[in-house]
Amino acid sequence: MSPAPVRVLVVDDQPLVRMGNALVLDSADDIEVVAEAGSGEEGIAMAEMCRPDVVLMDVRMPGIGGIAATREITAAHPDIRVIILTTFDIDEYAFGGLQAGASAFLLKSSTPEALTAAVRTVASGDGVVEPRITKRLIDHYAQRAPASGGDRRPPPLDRLTPREHDVFLAIATGLTNPEISAQLHLTPATVKTHVNRIFAKLGVRDRVHAVILAYTLEIV
Repeated sequence: MSPAPVRVLVVDDQPLVRMGNALVLDSADDIEVVAEAGSGEEGIAMAEMCRPDVVLMDVRMPGIGGIAATREITAAHPDIRVIILTTFDIDEYAFGGLQAGASAFLLKSSTPEALTAAVRTVASGDGVVEPRITKRLIDHYAQRAPASGGDRRPPPLDRLTPREHDVFLAIATGLTNPEISAQLHLTPATVKTHVNRIFAKLGVRDRVHAVILAYTLEIV
């Protein structure tokens, strides 16, 4: 019996863009577009009604924009993953998306293959940022992050076991689970267990936020 398809909500105020992305995603056997929305307000309502696995969210829309809509959706439904679509390599609005709980960033110029791959990756629990903007996005976010000091304490890295710390460093350098498995001589199942425990202990949603945390704490 094949697994259930990934349920996707597409939110974009431009009808042709929205329909185009929906057609691309619906053409994949393992992805199903369950709803479309033309505004942030509609996106929030449809997320509540349809409970998709993934929301494809345009960042700039009239009324409630993509960032505010992402914040409301992820706050109300932590299990829903959001992919932010941006127009430019470094979009000022995109930085707020991380704080709002987005798990992925893609350029609107991305290929259909990159879009479907991102949906699958995010649905599996990982985060993704298009490679050409990853380093710049992380650097800019780290520069904007408030420096820890006074009574502000960084996440308790000392709660990680030595092996979890090794896995965290591997995640921070951009390695995938199979690559971590090969490098640290661990089974795939063990790596997945370590990754889940690291996310829980450090309070991060996914790989994107783990990498940003590592850069912010200057451990890579």
